[in-house]
Amino acid sequence: MVLLTNTILKDSYLKNNFCTLFDSNFLLYGLALYESLQKHCKDFHLYVFAFDDECYKTLTKLNLANLTVISLAEFEDPQLLAIKPSRTRGEYCWTCSSSTILYCLKRYNLSACTYLDADLYFYNDPSVLIDEMKDNDVLITEHRYTPRYNQSTTSGIYCVQFMTFKNTENGLKILNWWRNACIEWCYNRFEDGKFGDQKYLDDWTSRFSRVHVLEHLGGGVAPWNLQQYKLLPDYKLANIKTSKHFNLIFFHFHDIKIINNVIHHINLLSYDKSFCFFNKIYIPYIKTINIIINKFNLENQRIKTPYFKLFLYILRRQAAKVKHGIFN
Repeated sequence: MVLLTNTILKDSYLKNNFCTLFDSNFLLYGLALYESLQKHCKDFHLYVFAFDDECYKTLTKLNLANLTVISLAEFEDPQLLAIKPSRTRGEYCWTCSSSTILYCLKRYNLSACTYLDADLYFYNDPSVLIDEMKDNDVLITEHRYTPRYNQSTTSGIYCVQFMTFKNTENGLKILNWWRNACIEWCYNRFEDGKFGDQKYLDDWTSRFSRVHVLEHLGGGVAPWNLQQYKLLPDYKLANIKTSKHFNLIFFHFHDIKIINNVIHHINLLSYDKSFCFFNKIYIPYIKTINIIINKFNLENQRIKTPYFKLFLYILRRQAAKVKHGIFN
């Protein structure tokens, strides 16, 4: 594990302690996430749970500032190992999300920790989101689905993408409840009111006390809700219905998949996107990933040029169709 003793003491008092998990397939997303925090967050530490050896070795070799790499061997406990064979790779990652937060709070004696999905990218300082908590112990984020894409019944009202837990009696009570629930059942299917790790969050505001639902609309912008916003210069957004302006804090690139150096899947047709979002958010993000490949000399991660060009072509073609009201 890459860790300095004085780093633990210093970071335990930071407001912006983050954790995330990913394997080598999501390494580029994770590095993009890290770079965005470096750019927009003054004081932070990111704890990365490397879910395969290749990811662990690469991150350890990079030895990045403000980042601690944690291997599966260090992280996994008997309860997780017992259920691991019964979960798919993705389901096991979902199962472990709550446990990564708990591990950080306990192992590093953090006052609070925020879980981040690896495919988030920050455009402004996330401190404003965490500040909303005030005296609350837990922060959760709504999907804020555009009505025609509402999947709350099956996928959940809230998205695990950005969640903060304080190291308090109540915060740990809620976190342990969630961890135990995920160990008992966490699968990629809707069953008896459950789905993965996030459907459990639906009743937290009534089941538990001191749970705050994020109000800042700039946290949690994603393919399933971007139709509600107009993108303005300097990464500001305007709510189309209310005309209220606010900063874009982070975007969730849920519909981009890069596997084995290839843009393997992008769910272009599921969610309408304006040309502006394509041109100013999606295309720069892919370019950022290529910059990261060069910066960290990750030649084995390079996106093959023909696929990249095809991806840009598909994006621009789809954007033109959306612009002219053609959705088939």
